[in-house]
Amino acid sequence: MQTNAVVLNAPKTLALETVHLTDPGPDDLVVDIAHSGISTGTEKLFWTGDMPPFPGMGYPLIPGYEASGEVVEAGSNTGYKVGDHVFVPGANCYDGVFGLFGGATRRLVTAQDRVTRIDRGLGAQGALLALAATARHAMAGLDKAVPDLIVGHGVLGRLFARLTLAAGAPAPTVWEINADRMSGANGYDVIHPDMDERRNYRSIYDASGNGGLLNDLVGRIAKGGEIVLAGFYTQPLQFAFPPAFMKEARFRVAAEWARDDLVATRTLVENGALSLDGLITHQAAAADAPNAYRTAFEDPTCLKMILNWETPS
Repeated sequence: MQTNAVVLNAPKTLALETVHLTDPGPDDLVVDIAHSGISTGTEKLFWTGDMPPFPGMGYPLIPGYEASGEVVEAGSNTGYKVGDHVFVPGANCYDGVFGLFGGATRRLVTAQDRVTRIDRGLGAQGALLALAATARHAMAGLDKAVPDLIVGHGVLGRLFARLTLAAGAPAPTVWEINADRMSGANGYDVIHPDMDERRNYRSIYDASGNGGLLNDLVGRIAKGGEIVLAGFYTQPLQFAFPPAFMKEARFRVAAEWARDDLVATRTLVENGALSLDGLITHQAAAADAPNAYRTAFEDPTCLKMILNWETPS
């Protein structure tokens, strides 16, 4: 089989190309992708060429780990049927092209245990499930506290805030320095950090990816408070030890989602506890992928760009 896919041939060199797919087996699904999201974290680093060495990395590569679509072929061992709508966290099914993420494609082949059934009615929002599950993974589980301060009001920061409210916890404060991103809050306040005098936060979640903020964040926590590193940091992180010592500061690195996070997040969305409304600010036809990726990475008003693979142009 062949398909059209976004191919990143080198930093800032991206095009829609025809690629060959590996043959599916009895445990595999063939999925026609309707929507795929563009990540402004890890994918941007591949686009700029700033990604540190990473397993499976190389060019040319197909980006995208946020995709949703319809099963068009189901292997005999899968338990799925043609017509099922699924979320797909990328795929590695391409001949001669790295599929490190592999979700930015019209069609893909993937093992059935990689996908999650979702409601077709979610439409483009179905592609947001992985990001929502990432936020949920950072917050849920033993010895984890919900945030009372969130740094950054991008999509991830908004999901942290919404999940905090969904958990019945007090509304968090959110810091944002970009005026274009200060709107859109519902049930919590978004302020510029210069306007915040508080110095006793119990749990600060950094969704900005700005490692240079660590010293300031240490100064904002209560004694024994926690700083959760929820962004992706390309440079070594460092902080002044004496203030952290005085605060008995704790640092936690938030890892990627696990499958139970996907299932739990899907349930929250389906029962209305977690809304994904307002997170997608831009959509583009897949044929316009080069401009769409540039907009996603360079336009501060773009929270989330979605490629529509069902729109030919």
